[in-house]
Amino acid sequence: MTTEVQFHNRIVESLQAHPNLTKQPRQVLGAAYSRVEPTPVAAPKLVAYSKEVGDILGFSQAYLDSEEFVQTFSGNNLLDGMDPYAMVYGGHQFGNWAGQLGDGRAINLGELVNPSGEHWTLQLKGSGMTPFSRTADGLAVLRSSIREFLCSEAMFHLGVPTTRALSLVTTGEKVVRDMFYNGNPQPENGAIVCRVAPSFVRFGNFQIFAARQDSENLKKLVDHTITADFPHLGDPSKETYIKWFHEISRRTAEMIIHWMRVGFVHGVMNTDNMSILGLTIDYGPYGWLEDYNPNWTPNTTDAQHKRYRFGNQPHIGMWNLVQLANALVPLIEDVEPLQAGIDLYGEVFGTNYSAMMAQKLGLQTYVAETDEPLLQELQRVLMLTETDYIIFFRKLADLAVSEGADERSDDEWLAPVLDAYYLPEQLELGIKADVASWLKAYAARIQADGRSDAERKSAMNQVNPKYVLRNYMAQVAIDAADEGDNSVVSELLELLRQPYDEQPNMEKWAAKRPDWARSRPGCSMLSCSS
Repeated sequence: MTTEVQFHNRIVESLQAHPNLTKQPRQVLGAAYSRVEPTPVAAPKLVAYSKEVGDILGFSQAYLDSEEFVQTFSGNNLLDGMDPYAMVYGGHQFGNWAGQLGDGRAINLGELVNPSGEHWTLQLKGSGMTPFSRTADGLAVLRSSIREFLCSEAMFHLGVPTTRALSLVTTGEKVVRDMFYNGNPQPENGAIVCRVAPSFVRFGNFQIFAARQDSENLKKLVDHTITADFPHLGDPSKETYIKWFHEISRRTAEMIIHWMRVGFVHGVMNTDNMSILGLTIDYGPYGWLEDYNPNWTPNTTDAQHKRYRFGNQPHIGMWNLVQLANALVPLIEDVEPLQAGIDLYGEVFGTNYSAMMAQKLGLQTYVAETDEPLLQELQRVLMLTETDYIIFFRKLADLAVSEGADERSDDEWLAPVLDAYYLPEQLELGIKADVASWLKAYAARIQADGRSDAERKSAMNQVNPKYVLRNYMAQVAIDAADEGDNSVVSELLELLRQPYDEQPNMEKWAAKRPDWARSRPGCSMLSCSS
């Protein structure tokens, strides 16, 4: 196996390493990374792997099923060509500059070149201390690792730009965590996820050099990133830097539009959690919007201020780009083109978000004059009572608008979407008429659009998923895996490969959040350690 894998570790070759090889937490100055090897674990066992990611990397089925695979992706074994390192970065956390952060529990094994010539960085999360671990241990627990593994793959199959997950292993060791930072630490099963992406470089990698006025390493990192990951923009130059920032702005807008489309809430949109490639990265206290509430965040740390709530994600995307732009001023030496990139984000988001919402409604085109009021009224109606965001849009596709519309009662109008309501009895309190009124206006708009019911349903079911990784589903998998049963992880992985398909045998996962999950830890709110 070892001779079949090729590594071309471009970051190691192109950027400055820190000479200190110890894992002792410290300020790492004048360097982009520190070499550090994973900490060996006692008794690794495979929980799951993604066959699709294995195929991308060129791994055979025999290798994926081998003990060597488990030993390598638990950190116990390095393949020839791997040159592990952890990167330094900074970041704004909840709007405040936090200084040096870095890969505190992530170690990049190396950059694999697959049979197609693509470069993929393999990164272990939870594989032990690095110089950036601060006061922590660099380890991860099974509950957070299951959430990361499943969500990475779920997001990919939903069509959302994301990092991927190759494997999930348990370590055979216990890790102590205080899940809600409330003075109640408990030993939990340790685990490691292998994450995969073309690059794990973040906004914060550039911010730390700018904050330290280290223009030399800032320029080296920007030049490397453009050469390695944006070669279509041309050789590094001031003009290319501007084009590069504009593309980052565009990619970031497109990523967040996808989040809004599927009802995903990241939970921790700190600048150190923003990928320079426009990929969703770092799956911690994320959640899916169940009850439609734009002010909802799944993160207990953000419960008071709700900075990273669902409806604020577009604004935070722009705010984070402003911080990246500030970091690039020393290279570009002109704020106007950077401001143009920020403006571009707003333009791309505004135009594409409207088009996306039109697609969710099954419209062929977005017409601002008619559709903006329709969308505004829909938002109001969805908030009148607890309404499941995912189910409402999926069921809306079943609404027949082509015939018999004038003769229907309000109950008949609501029948197709009734499953979306957590408390349907509340519809009797004057809400039913408002919902029915909106559905009538929507039907009239669809009729004017000229699409048949069948065509509209087919189009809507390609953008409105039937299955997403609701927090309670992940928790069911976690509960089983903690008892040694990995079958639910495997079942959800299979389910989430086809989130837009009906999958009749999986209907139980298409239902509303059960009542027992309404306030259970891990199902409603999560901490940054989740």
